[in-house]
Amino acid sequence: MSAARILLIEDEPALARGLSDTLRARGFDVEVAGDGERGLEAALRGHADLILLDLMLPKVNGYEVCRAIRQQGIDTPILMLTAKSQEQDVILGLNLGADDYITKPFRVGELIARAQAFLRRRGPTASVVQFGDCEIDLRSRTTSISLRRNSPCSPTLSRARAARSRAM
Repeated sequence: MSAARILLIEDEPALARGLSDTLRARGFDVEVAGDGERGLEAALRGHADLILLDLMLPKVNGYEVCRAIRQQGIDTPILMLTAKSQEQDVILGLNLGADDYITKPFRVGELIARAQAFLRRRGPTASVVQFGDCEIDLRSRTTSISLRRNSPCSPTLSRARAARSRAM
């Protein structure tokens, strides 16, 4: 299966670089956007499995990014990562659609654990798994099999059909 995709929307270059390097070292595929406008564009493409979102961003602030993502019906988990620690900031972020809120400075291990928890609940990152001529769509929970000769699945099907015809 493919690596979970994280969209990191953070304007502080040192933090973005350090966090993206850490996440990549842990096996995540990370896309970084350095301002709210580019972050929103990336989020609306819908390729992320998790969004880490700063609030104080140039061009479009994190609250507006979160609001726009949710207005488009995108349900990707959003974890706000910000220096804004007042209760009203936390409440506003959660009310706009964020799934969690972590204040800076933060512990990297805790951030990664929270990210992994969201990704576990979200399910597999790849929607289709294929082996040989067998294909499983994990989201729709369907399977398909090509019955070509030499398919790794065809001997099993042939034995099942033979057993059914003997039983009749």
